[in-house]
Parts: sequence; C-alpha cells; structure tokens
Amino acid sequence: MKVIAIIPARMESSRFPGKPMAIIHGMPMIGHCYHRTSLCADLMDTYVATCNQEIFDYIESIGGKAVMTKSTHERASDRTAEAMIKIEKQLGYELDIVVLVQGDEPMTTPDSISLALKPFKKDTSVNVVNLYGEMHSDDEFNDPNEVKVVIDRFSDAIYFSREPIPSKKKWNKAHPMFKQICVIPFRREYLLKFNNMEETDLERIESIDMLRVLEHGDKVKMVLSQIPSFSVDTKKDLENVTSKMTSDKLMLSYLSS
Repeated sequence: MKVIAIIPARMESSRFPGKPMAIIHGMPMIGHCYHRTSLCADLMDTYVATCNQEIFDYIESIGGKAVMTKSTHERASDRTAEAMIKIEKQLGYELDIVVLVQGDEPMTTPDSISLALKPFKKDTSVNVVNLYGEMHSDDEFNDPNEVKVVIDRFSDAIYFSREPIPSKKKWNKAHPMFKQICVIPFRREYLLKFNNMEETDLERIESIDMLRVLEHGDKVKMVLSQIPSFSVDTKKDLENVTSKMTSDKLMLSYLSS
C-alpha cells in the first residue's frame, strides 16, 4: 500500500497561539512530531501541512517536506485533504492511505502509527481508524482539552466528547476512561468523501472532526494503544510533556543525529 503521513499545523490556536513552534528540549514541537513520524517504516514519506510561512520554512530547514494550504480550514482533516491532493499531483499517482498525525502530539511514536494501520490490512471495509488510550486520573478525565471516547464491543466508536464520558454519577464501580489519541489514518477515497460531507451540529458543538463520521452513519475503528501519549493544548500541557520526554530514548536518537 502507498501510505504517507500528513501533520497539519497552524500558529493560530485559540488556546495556545504559536504552539507548533513552542520549544521542547531545544526543538520546536512540530520538529518532534515530524522526526518521530518520519521514523515509521510503514510510511513512504511524511509531510507537514500548514498555512504559516514560519512553520513551512522551519520544516524545510531541517530537511523535511512541507505543503502550504489555505488559511480558512477549521478542521485538521480538511487541511490534510487539501495537502493530500497537492502531494499526489507532485508524485504523479494516487495514494492508498493517509495518516493524519496532529502537530500537537509530540510523543507520537513510529510504533503507534504502525499500530493504527493494522486494521486496514485485516479488513477492507475499514475506512478510518483512531488510536485511543486509557486515562488514569480524574483530572485528565475532566479536562475539556482531552477528547474522551466510548467504544462498543466491536471496537467502533460510539461517541466522542470533551465532557467526561461515560458519566460516573450513577455508577460506583470501576470503569475504564478512554481518550482519543490523534493518530488517524484514512483511506484516500474516504478522506475525500469526509472532506465533502456537510459539517454536523455535534461536530461543531464538541469541536471534534470524528463526530462528522458518526453523524453521517459511518464507523470509526478504534485501536487501543498502550504507548503513553499526551497532547499539548496549553502551556501547562507543554510543561507536562517536556517533563515526560526528558528521558525519551526516541527523542535522544534524533536530537543527537
């Protein structure tokens, strides 16, 4: 299969303006995302999709590949779709799968990307996959910056929310708390279909792309990852991730090269 990763990134985050260029151990966050993604052996190549010249220039300065996109995109998936079309024109052929890796997930690993691609090899009906992980604290569960997900017995998503779901108000037994990890592979044709779907009310209310899939009656296949991953939505998150990456062996491998 012809598989690439696209990392959408923009400077205009409402919660943390300029966060792709925020420094983690001497390197901008988007640099960590690029290096860690590009190490995945299941990818032909890795690109950053951005509407900001500063990000574009930085990625090119480290030998990476970047694609300029429109500044009007509201969703990372829409930016990814535009970039995919431009990349295919450069390559001269169509891709099979595009892995959307969020530019605020600097703890992404090559193994996590490979894990997210496995369902496509087993089931031709799978069109979009999300990684998810377990949360171990109520603080994380209650954090509106963390996207929570509930999953059915067939490993398909039932719902995504920034609210703590499922509710603990009427249940006093232990129940796992799951969060979305933004490593999201799409089949090429489904990404184009998704990009042409009308945005939905729940998607706007929650500000979560995947609800567009569910509201249109399609499925999101969920894959559990045991690999720790924390996104950066605030400066406090940046401090947390910087601390957790201090002894990260993967980071040390590319920082020393």
